[in-house]
Amino acid sequence: MEYKAFRDLKLSRLGFGNMRLPEEDGRIDRVKAKEMIDLAMAGGVNYYDTAWVYHGGDSETFLGEALKDYARDSFYVATKFNISADPDYRKVFARQLEKLKTDYIDFYLIHCIMDNNIHPYVDDGAVDYFLEQQRKGRVRYLGFSCHSSVESLRWFADHHQWDFAQLQLNYYDWLYSATPEEYHILEERNIPIMVMEPVRGGKLAKLTPEAEAILREAHPEWSIPSWGFRFVRSLPMVQTILSGMSTLEQVEDNLKTFADDSLFTETDRNQLFRACEIFHKQIRIPCTACRYCCDDCPMQINIPEFLRVYNQYKVDGDWGIKEKFAAVSSEGTPADCVACGACMDHCPQNIQIPDLMGEMSEKFFGE
Repeated sequence: MEYKAFRDLKLSRLGFGNMRLPEEDGRIDRVKAKEMIDLAMAGGVNYYDTAWVYHGGDSETFLGEALKDYARDSFYVATKFNISADPDYRKVFARQLEKLKTDYIDFYLIHCIMDNNIHPYVDDGAVDYFLEQQRKGRVRYLGFSCHSSVESLRWFADHHQWDFAQLQLNYYDWLYSATPEEYHILEERNIPIMVMEPVRGGKLAKLTPEAEAILREAHPEWSIPSWGFRFVRSLPMVQTILSGMSTLEQVEDNLKTFADDSLFTETDRNQLFRACEIFHKQIRIPCTACRYCCDDCPMQINIPEFLRVYNQYKVDGDWGIKEKFAAVSSEGTPADCVACGACMDHCPQNIQIPDLMGEMSEKFFGE
């Protein structure tokens, strides 16, 4: 296991995210999950991340149970306060200490700052309260996790000198979102980064065949998911990289990756970006929202909007996808498509619209 210094600590570069633990009948499968924790501990992982809201509130309880057999100074726990889940930060924090079976939290985060909650976090006293807990020794290091705009991130990062921040960071977002600017905002303020979603919730664990072929030719001994970890590990401000592991096999593969200290070279980076560009083109529906397809649609389907949402699904997964489809302003839905082909007569991108309407109907508009 590779380690990196953080103040007076040595943190494992691989962190265990407790958001996607194996489940049975909708609850954490404690036997399988404990096996994963034990394997991670044996492999040198010493950073364990959870939150008040993970697994319906059970993640913290499980983690407290799973780690109680280990010496308290052999691991570091990170958890979070989410104002949208419960605004009573005093009650939440007290309960978190109980659930995690500890007197203090090593890394505490203001959870999921967004444009609509950054001011309540400050104005309602949560940030000041956790700064006070830090002074009392009940929080060792205070940080925040971010899902906001660049402007909101900059404002929140300037509140005071944060100890660390947690950022969604992966090679796909590095190329196709504002991630580089977010990274540089934290870099300018010397705020170490804990990485979440290094394989984008699993979307980068399996690419298209053409994209994977490029990576396998470059390093046949590297797994496809490991490319995501190797990329973010090469960025100087990155401290620990979280993986929301769900199986023993994922733990084993990640331990293998972080036991390999070979450098991620500029050639590797170029190969990865080339593969990512191919992957992006192959999964993305090239709709430009020209709306030429709409006028002659007999079912009055807002085709560009449904394609836009479907593109989000293909990149981001199914987080809130049904709500996003329901929010589309349209007379008809993909389920109403009669595959007449009128749309195809006008599409300058030659998109196979009836086929895509059929896919969406089957996936999201069935009984």
